[in-house]
Amino acid sequence: MTLTFLIQQIKAFWRSKNTGKSVALRVVMAILILYILLNVLVVAFFLDRILKKTNPGQDILYSFNSYILYYFLMDLLLRFQMQELPTLSVRPYLHLRIKKNQIINYLSLTSLGTTFNLTPILLCLPLLIKVVLPEQGLAQFWSLLVSIVGLTLSNHFFSLWIKRKVNLNAIWMLIFFGTLVLFVSLDFYFKLFSISALSAGLFNFILANPLYCLIFLFVALLIYLVNYNYLKSNLYLEELHAADNSHKSSTEIPYLSRFGKAGDLVANELKLILRNKRPRSVITMSLLFMFYGLIFYTNPTFSGYTGIVFCGMFMTGIFIINYGQFMFSWQSAHFDGILVSKVSAIDFFRSKFLLFTFFSSLCFVLTIPYVYFGWKVLIVHFIMFIWNLGVNTLIVLYFANQNYRRIDLSKGATFNWEGVGASQWILSIPLLLAPFAIYFPLNLLGYPEAGLASIAVIGLIFIISREFWLNKLVQRFQEKRYLIAEGFRNK
Repeated sequence: MTLTFLIQQIKAFWRSKNTGKSVALRVVMAILILYILLNVLVVAFFLDRILKKTNPGQDILYSFNSYILYYFLMDLLLRFQMQELPTLSVRPYLHLRIKKNQIINYLSLTSLGTTFNLTPILLCLPLLIKVVLPEQGLAQFWSLLVSIVGLTLSNHFFSLWIKRKVNLNAIWMLIFFGTLVLFVSLDFYFKLFSISALSAGLFNFILANPLYCLIFLFVALLIYLVNYNYLKSNLYLEELHAADNSHKSSTEIPYLSRFGKAGDLVANELKLILRNKRPRSVITMSLLFMFYGLIFYTNPTFSGYTGIVFCGMFMTGIFIINYGQFMFSWQSAHFDGILVSKVSAIDFFRSKFLLFTFFSSLCFVLTIPYVYFGWKVLIVHFIMFIWNLGVNTLIVLYFANQNYRRIDLSKGATFNWEGVGASQWILSIPLLLAPFAIYFPLNLLGYPEAGLASIAVIGLIFIISREFWLNKLVQRFQEKRYLIAEGFRNK
């Protein structure tokens, strides 16, 4: 039956009206994947030399073992961002005499064909052959290889499970990233424990006791069964999207209902973000930017206010910048429906402000630990948070009226230039230069604090006068809405 499913999916691909475009895209992606794998092989071949140079005086095998858990933590993060969920249109099969197990087996088996599963084996195998096999023996060689395969499969099935959970409930994304941030912070920031030492100790133990490598395969099997049972219990479309009808609001997020129609629209847009690949990648990139300050604040060169202003603007406003540059395009597939619905333009824009406020506030809260580098860092972050809410939100919504390019939400962000046009490049100029145009003149005169105060005051003025600017944006939107809708219809 798995072979039958595969044949039918191949036929569906070749009979699609977009076959030519899909084939061209797959050829380009295949070339890119081969190039990446070739680079992996080159790194793998010289990995022993790389470890020897980066960790002078340390045993190569110990260095290798100390990096394994770091690699798989990064692998898990990249899988969450880039690995696609295996898909199969189950509706045509539900009325047939086909067992759920057969459908789930197909989804599980086809999901294994990803570059993420091949990369760790290609990366580690040359070193295991060159170093472990001659120095430690065959049993130790297989123990490390089996451990790496087990960790790879564990990451694979766990990433599929967590992405499916996130599609149904956004809280799982917060739990996932919160856990990763917690572990990294405890290691690098608070120095309470070392992932490197834990990794080295664990795999040195595996080398000494090879049979314990089977634990990793057992963990992979458990995670596979969790993913299998989840798919089995949520196979049908109505089960995957069952709603709690006891709540009157269509948002299914009671907290947002207090904001009226704007809150309902925000709830719907949150679902759009979390259920589609490309906007969801914006959330991932925004969270990764929370570590941006570690690059600057640990470098004495950026000890002045200028570096803090730059970091503060990006870290507290990265969602506004990344998501806002494609504003309205995210809803291009149903933009005509918005125009003919009962939703007023002013509520539509208020929902955008509310969405920006929510994510920017969350980003500011996540940057509070940077107070470790001084109270001035926290104060400047708060000032740039005010600036982003007051000024940058207006800038991105103004340029949204100039954006007529459609976006396919199901496609990933990697190597995807869909929706990118001249408006994005022009938008970057005021977003990046406006605060520095205020700060630098006063800083050159020797009054950096006055420059920061000016940024804060201007941000507050725009927040207080938001209703005025909101009406101006709505007026311009009413003039441009049919041109925007026409642009979105062009595929």
